[in-house]
Amino acid sequence: MDHESHESHDMQHAGHGTDFARRFWICLALTGPVIAISPMPLELLGLPHIAFAGDRWVLLALATVIFGYGGVPFFGGFVAEMRQRRPGMMTLVTVGITTAYLYSAAVAWGLAGEPVYWELATLVDIMLLGHWIEMRSTMAASGALESLARLVPAEAHLLAADGAITDVASSSLQVGQIVLVRASERIPADGVVARGTSTVDESLLTGESTPVAKAAGDAAVAGSMNGSGALEVEVRRVGEDAFLAQVSRIVAEAQASKSRTQRLADTAAFVLTLVALGSGILTFAAWALLSDRPLAFVLERTVSVIVIACPHALGLAIPLVVAVTTALGARSGLLVRDRAAFEAARHVGAVIFDKTGTLTEGHFGIVETVAIAPVTEDEVVSLAAAVERGSEHPIAGAITAAATDALAAEEFEAVPGRGVRGRVDGRQVEVQSAASAHERFGSLPEAVRRLAKGGQTVAVVSVDGAVAGAIAVGDRVRPESADAVRRLKALGVRSVMLTGDSRDVAERVARELGIDEVHAEVLPERKAEVVRQLQAEGYVVAMTGDGVNDAPALASADVGIAIGAGTDVAVETADVVLVRSDPRDVVAVIDLSRRSYRKMLQNLAWAAGYNVVALPLAAGVLAGQGVLLSPAVGAALMAASTVVVAINARTLR
Repeated sequence: MDHESHESHDMQHAGHGTDFARRFWICLALTGPVIAISPMPLELLGLPHIAFAGDRWVLLALATVIFGYGGVPFFGGFVAEMRQRRPGMMTLVTVGITTAYLYSAAVAWGLAGEPVYWELATLVDIMLLGHWIEMRSTMAASGALESLARLVPAEAHLLAADGAITDVASSSLQVGQIVLVRASERIPADGVVARGTSTVDESLLTGESTPVAKAAGDAAVAGSMNGSGALEVEVRRVGEDAFLAQVSRIVAEAQASKSRTQRLADTAAFVLTLVALGSGILTFAAWALLSDRPLAFVLERTVSVIVIACPHALGLAIPLVVAVTTALGARSGLLVRDRAAFEAARHVGAVIFDKTGTLTEGHFGIVETVAIAPVTEDEVVSLAAAVERGSEHPIAGAITAAATDALAAEEFEAVPGRGVRGRVDGRQVEVQSAASAHERFGSLPEAVRRLAKGGQTVAVVSVDGAVAGAIAVGDRVRPESADAVRRLKALGVRSVMLTGDSRDVAERVARELGIDEVHAEVLPERKAEVVRQLQAEGYVVAMTGDGVNDAPALASADVGIAIGAGTDVAVETADVVLVRSDPRDVVAVIDLSRRSYRKMLQNLAWAAGYNVVALPLAAGVLAGQGVLLSPAVGAALMAASTVVVAINARTLR
């Protein structure tokens, strides 16, 4: 599998994040002396500033470093936005810090006015911090393909014609070769069982919850886990034709085609850029042409307007909410990996659930027990467990794990095609399938027949030649699943089950939970198609799953939500990870997305709304009444707006 493009993408994001962090800390360290020497900020706090001969040149030197070093990312972004003819946040920041720097430098060289070095420094600091926070929030390492590759063992036991075994790299296997797969090993390549019998756990690959019995002629999929028997597998597919390679390709395609939401801050910055530049030009022209004020006054008005428009608060309006949302989500077991997709969760109209490991617990357990009097349900389980302790079948393990009495069986015997039997406390006990029991006993009790029709695996227990009860074994539904579906319906969200498991099992679970729509026996590539079908119907789709088979659908969905206890590939492909493996947290994701979006809108209003009042005052509309905002006062108002935005973000609960 080719990971170069994904690794390059990750390195690029990681590099940007590290660069913003480094520039932020260096500029922040230089900002301390700038504030200490500048009169305005400390006077606002009632504190004396540090004054000494030549302090204006020290300020200019410090500001030059901050402007030149800290401004580099924004200058580059400004050039890119100009090439795209789409001015946005980078343009606005560049205009703001350049205006503040040039004006302050001119004051240092003799222009009448008050420099705004501290405004320049804090603007650079806050914008670097905002972009660093944003970069960390949106960075999503594409480890999905590497996780897929790790499912395949690095080495395979190559079996020669003379029976000799040689360990070779799995990647070197060729079609037609025979490999030995020992007990509890993963199958190294797609193929067909040539010799041996065993059960194979394919749940992480196909979604099938029940370990599948394998014998000669049965297909074997690379990455699946062999059970207790040894298998000899003839390799049939390698390289790009292999199952995992196909899943990997689907994941990569879906990730590449995933759309991104338009960031609110960019739109606001675009509008504010036009307002700032337009207001600055208009202010300069009006005072220069319509008054006899000196050039220093005209420049001060123009700088005041542009400084007022500089986005201290706008730069943090979104990242602060993102940071608070991320922290709140983490404390609640919701890990946000892709912010754009998380924001889209507020529009979700359909949630697709994988069954195995998501709505269900992902392992065998007793779902229901029936007993025929005078035998009790506990006795049915205890007697069955006593004879099943000699069996290695997964169903036997589920029954013995549920037994509370440690009864022992004598004369244990496995009857081919029938089941197991033995003598327990002097009674002859036999455990067999429903079909085998029907063949032996003819008509079964009504309670047993009902259980056999429920879509689960049923073990019929007989005592001394008479049916005593039955045990339904299956993948148990999580207690929280029904509540999750119910809450989604209350929100008007459609619930869909998408599983590779059998239709009988899937429909039983769907009926129990009240699922609106069921797609069963679905292969991984088909899961992604179902997601796209729902999207074509107009739904914003969230997909929730935990297995390799869910990865293409997770990547294709508008919002991919992985159960944290699932495989690495599911987690790495998802946009949000549910740490607690609780399907109710899907509802929490939608709710948190809606509330955080409202908070973003509020912050944007606080960040930009004050301009409605401040910009006209800075331009000198009320100069005739003696009301003028200097650049320093404008900077103070901007700082106050930043504080309001920060406090408002912290009120998100």
